[in-house]
Amino acid sequence: MSAEVRLEKLLQNIDPQLQGEVYDFVTMPEAQLRDLLGESLCIFREREGISAIVPRAVAEREGLVTDADGGGYRQITLQVHSSLQAVGLTAAVAGELAAEGISANVVAALRHDHVFVPERHAQRALQILRGIGNRAQYS
Repeated sequence: MSAEVRLEKLLQNIDPQLQGEVYDFVTMPEAQLRDLLGESLCIFREREGISAIVPRAVAEREGLVTDADGGGYRQITLQVHSSLQAVGLTAAVAGELAAEGISANVVAALRHDHVFVPERHAQRALQILRGIGNRAQYS
């Protein structure tokens, strides 16, 4: 299946799926990254150091420094195969969630976009994203 670039089609086929794991955004030293690479969902090297998204259990077990608010995040995977060249999907998703006061940390991978939302807002965020798809299909 080829990646979709048209925003209208992306929104029609968004098909958000809430994943079961709770994640933390953490920082870690380079030496620890080597040990935790296989347990990390996402790693990004920033000027200030290494940031990673890891399962909450890993963060707690390893005593990793988490984001300032200390809340966990749930992953909502948009099942549509979006192209890295697509324009507007992140804005549409983040905008809808922002209108409801829900923060959205979006990770665009090669095949799908993954939206991390505060755990306490996960079910509401899933409803909002499903609403985007429903409106796009019937407009």
